[in-house]
Amino acid sequence: MTFAHALPADALRLNSLLDAVAERQRNDFGHMAFEAKADGSLITACDRWSDETLVQGLAELYPGEGVLSEEGRHLVPATEAFWVVDPLDGTTNFAAGIPYWAISMARFEAGVPVLALLDVPPLRQRIVAVRGQGAWRNGKRLLPPSTQQLQTGCASLCSRSIGVLQKLPDRRFPGKIRLLGVASLNLVSVAMGQTVSALEATPKIWDLAAAWLVLTELGCSLQWLQRSPTPLVAGESLAS
Repeated sequence: MTFAHALPADALRLNSLLDAVAERQRNDFGHMAFEAKADGSLITACDRWSDETLVQGLAELYPGEGVLSEEGRHLVPATEAFWVVDPLDGTTNFAAGIPYWAISMARFEAGVPVLALLDVPPLRQRIVAVRGQGAWRNGKRLLPPSTQQLQTGCASLCSRSIGVLQKLPDRRFPGKIRLLGVASLNLVSVAMGQTVSALEATPKIWDLAAAWLVLTELGCSLQWLQRSPTPLVAGESLAS
């Protein structure tokens, strides 16, 4: 199936919404003050604007479908179909002037992701996955990492993952490590064949949602450190 045939009928308007948010983020990059949230993570005015714009845009495009977003409601919507949004994954990078962050969006049906959009504004890349149909980057079909030539031997971690590795008894990590600072892109790096593994110790559903479907569609194995997050149950709080 081609990229155009795999996308929903309203893909043009959905892409236009993402284009607008990505362009605003590129324009705001390097000009944003930041503050700390209660959990210690950072937030900027661009995070808030992006969240509000995406939530409002999705409400207009998909009336009647709920939205769970990092900067908004953390309760699983009661609607059959709903969206999970991280408006700016990698705020610490963004605030520090490191040009690497992402916009993550996933549409869920019956508690599982069926459509994923992962935009990387500084690289002008957009990864799309459709359940049962595959995944694409900028319209070009992605191949499973086992068929790609680039195998660097690197593992992608978050800073909290180091503690998990330190618990391994008398075992030295066998490869090189990269800390990208963007949870969704840490995970997707495996699907892209850029790394051989990725470990996120404390991800939230908005970190996972889009990357999860991309990984699934490209045949990558996932192992949960605790319980699997799906199916998402209506009314469940995912704040922690």
